[in-house]
Amino acid sequence: MSGNEGFITDLFRHNTWANLKLLDACQNLGDEQLDANVPGTFGSIRDTLLHIVGAEVSYVHRVNGRLPGEPPEPGTFPSIDALKHDAEWCGDELLQLALNATPTDIVEQTRRGTNVKYPLMCLMTQVINHATEHRAQIATILTQQGIEPPDMSGWMYMTEIGQIEETTEAVSSGD
Repeated sequence: MSGNEGFITDLFRHNTWANLKLLDACQNLGDEQLDANVPGTFGSIRDTLLHIVGAEVSYVHRVNGRLPGEPPEPGTFPSIDALKHDAEWCGDELLQLALNATPTDIVEQTRRGTNVKYPLMCLMTQVINHATEHRAQIATILTQQGIEPPDMSGWMYMTEIGQIEETTEAVSSGD
């Protein structure tokens, strides 16, 4: 695996890991907690979780026409387990799209009655930015309810996948 492939793989695996970590943290919340909202966020936790995963499904679908299964009925909230399934599926699909994207790959779609085209590589930027932004919003809503949000940082990801090595030797800061 080349350096760029490794970087892209880690970036997209972190995105999927963070989405799943957040879904796990919301698994046992009650309806009142899931329906909580604070000003300046997308909407309730429930709406934002559905938006994060739904957007990722949409990104895959607009590029290759694939879906993880039957979409939920409009206006309904699938189970957290169903969202986790779709998030895992999207993680695999989006990683492959990112690894195979070339500068000449163009996505074409109709948005609000207008045909639009943009580079696939730019859509991959949207994938990461979009999920990160909305995960932070859910963390804010959880905090406002007195609930400690999960640590979804790159540091925690590296720790959990075993990429941080601890030693007792002093390390030069390079200053």
